[in-house]
Amino acid sequence: MNTALVDSRRAWLTVVAAFLASGVTLGVAYSFGAFFEAMSEEFGAAKSATAVIFGITTFLFFSLSIITGRLSDRFGPRIVLVIGAVAMLVGLLATSRVKSLGLGYVTYGAGVGIAAACGYVPMVAVVGGWFVEKRAVAVGLAVAGIGVGTLVLSPVSAALINRWGWRDTYVFFAVGGASVLLLCIPLIDRPPGDGTPQPSRFADALASPVFRRIAMSATALGLALFVPFVFVGQYAKERGVGSVQAAVLVGVLGGSSVVSRVGFGSLVRRFGSFRLYRACLAILGGSFLIWFVAGSSYAVLVVFVLVLGVGYGGFVALSPIVISDRLGVSGLGSILGLLYTSPGVGALIGTPFAGWVIDQTGGYRWTIAICFGCTCMAVALLTGLPVDASGRLERAPNARG
Repeated sequence: MNTALVDSRRAWLTVVAAFLASGVTLGVAYSFGAFFEAMSEEFGAAKSATAVIFGITTFLFFSLSIITGRLSDRFGPRIVLVIGAVAMLVGLLATSRVKSLGLGYVTYGAGVGIAAACGYVPMVAVVGGWFVEKRAVAVGLAVAGIGVGTLVLSPVSAALINRWGWRDTYVFFAVGGASVLLLCIPLIDRPPGDGTPQPSRFADALASPVFRRIAMSATALGLALFVPFVFVGQYAKERGVGSVQAAVLVGVLGGSSVVSRVGFGSLVRRFGSFRLYRACLAILGGSFLIWFVAGSSYAVLVVFVLVLGVGYGGFVALSPIVISDRLGVSGLGSILGLLYTSPGVGALIGTPFAGWVIDQTGGYRWTIAICFGCTCMAVALLTGLPVDASGRLERAPNARG
């Protein structure tokens, strides 16, 4: 390995690329709540049916990260960004012309899902390989792009939809999003090493009982985590809040997650990555209690998304660090791709099910209570894992890099 490049100025360019790539892809995906009402009304669809679009997108984003993470390990991250740019451009342009919700499942789900799978996990894995001493801070800054993208694009989506309609807004996002991904290509490159492709670590991860427990926990978390991204804006609008102001809630969620992504990354040395990771899941779960008692208070809803964002941002920022502490950074793209399939499964089930419960009960209280229960399960599954005195997971015997 060329150690002169590790933690160097060149390494920080990869952080910029990962920040922008994750920001535009996940920012577009997480702004779906702003489109929810307009698409549901145009197609005359129930909440559960419309929420399937987000469920499919999130599932594909997480599950396809297995493939894109491995592609990045083998062929480098630049080709992965090209694939993501094409997927976003074609998928959103096609979505802007769909005549049925079912076709939107395919165009939006595949287009944005593939783009997000290319723009997040592989890029974060690359950043992890460029750093040693400052890895936690670098990864935290890289994944902060998701929060900034959500903060900006959710209210922007609502404003554009009010002015131009949801179809033209998707055209704007198609061209703009693809352009940003292409601009990231010269900034990103393989981590310094001997130039050989990174090994596949699927077998190592699946053979690890600790990894399997963390994956099960992430599945339980995914059942609840993505429900507010789709429904908190609808909840607010049904209580008299304007569309842009409602979309700001998801933006605030993204903004607060930025602080925790960077903040928790910088606290790893002091408190330990796994200890902080478990605390973030507990914070995330507790936020649903705030939503449960929010009623029609916009101020309490803001508190809810602020707290949720802190827990969510820490979960995202710390996941790669927790896994690399346990299994090493070699082949990290394939390991993270496998891990992130778990919350993807949770999202595929959780958001449509939440919509069905809301349709059936005519309210949100049962959905919120179920989300709280799922987060409690996620925290419980982390109990008893091997943690060293510094608060990190103990390093596995088969760890590499």
